[in-house]
Amino acid sequence: MHTARPWRWIPTLYFGQGLPYVVVMTLAVVMYKNLGVSNTEIALYTSWLYLPWVIKPLWSPLVDLLGSKRRWIVALQFTLGAALAMVALALPAPKFLQMTLAVLWLMAFASATHDIAADGFYMLALPQRTQAAFVGVRSTFYRLSMIAGQGGLVYLAGWLQERSGTPVTAWRLVFWLLAGLFVAAGLYHAWVLPRPAGDVAAPRSAPFRADFVAVFKAFFRKTDIVRILAFLLLYRFAEAQLLKLVTPFMLDPRELGGLGLRTQDVGLAYGTVGVAALTLGGLLGGWLVSRHGLKRLLWPLVLCMHLPNTVFVALALWQPGSLALVSAAVAVEQFGYGLGFTAYMVFMLMVAGGADGSAVHKTAHYALCTGFMALGMMLPGMGAGWLQEQLGYVNFFVWTCVATLPSFAAAAWLRIDPEFGRRS
Repeated sequence: MHTARPWRWIPTLYFGQGLPYVVVMTLAVVMYKNLGVSNTEIALYTSWLYLPWVIKPLWSPLVDLLGSKRRWIVALQFTLGAALAMVALALPAPKFLQMTLAVLWLMAFASATHDIAADGFYMLALPQRTQAAFVGVRSTFYRLSMIAGQGGLVYLAGWLQERSGTPVTAWRLVFWLLAGLFVAAGLYHAWVLPRPAGDVAAPRSAPFRADFVAVFKAFFRKTDIVRILAFLLLYRFAEAQLLKLVTPFMLDPRELGGLGLRTQDVGLAYGTVGVAALTLGGLLGGWLVSRHGLKRLLWPLVLCMHLPNTVFVALALWQPGSLALVSAAVAVEQFGYGLGFTAYMVFMLMVAGGADGSAVHKTAHYALCTGFMALGMMLPGMGAGWLQEQLGYVNFFVWTCVATLPSFAAAAWLRIDPEFGRRS
């Protein structure tokens, strides 16, 4: 296996994996808010964009059974570049909402497939004993893509709006920039990605359809599959609702219960300071799990994930006018989220790899895990905008604190190998 110089490809691969997701799930929210779309519509429509990540297990075996993950990665990065250019072209149209949603939907399918290939490539190119330790590394660069997207690009869009006078022109320029970036990424990875010996189409001992079905049967026959699914679906139940309304809350005027921040301020507070804290939390979480194991740290990480939700209750009650204070509050919440989300990522690696790390079809099984994760984000998020408009921001954020209870119940029901995640 050619695993030399992983720093040449792990940072760029996971930076490239994170950006399309940020575009679909975060940039789209800010863009539609700038263009006058309501909170109810934003939460509903952008939650539907999770669907490709929910159903990607239906075609994830194709990535295992057809061609190498390396080829999938390069081809899909060029596809993402083309989709981003199409969004830029569609924005000035009279029916921009329908047209951009259609393109974002297609882009989400390409991004979800890219995730399958990238995660499979990661597991093939790194020995199993080091995967848990590298969770922090890949998470870091995934989060850096969020800083670039939620922070840098949101700030850029706000700056361009002030100078051009129209959000359409600003967001077109942002999407043209992204399109060029992904063309460059495809060219770079075509040159730099290693060629692991195992990165070949999975051997088939039966007809294609039988192999395809066998992948799913093997997953759903795992020990404690009901406990596994409960944790995958419920761990982010509260966060799925909170995330959809954070940006509208920051942008809405104070008389509507929001913080009245400018787009640039949101880019700094939430997209830069917040994501930097999220990244630090993820790095610390990966290091702690690699030293002490997931089982020992599960409950501390669960508490770190959910207790900081109270920060948004305080922000909604007091509506501070200080950007520094808002940024500090967001940093506290995001640091806890980064710590807690590490438990989720390591758990998915455990489920995909099997107790001994020898399970076949790791790529497809990891995709199944992330599909259930996306379903756990999609369904609660769809009604979050409507719920906020009924309750107001203060009561909505109180609700998100109450909504952490299913997550605690799922964690209490879980059974984990005491040694998983620890470096020997």
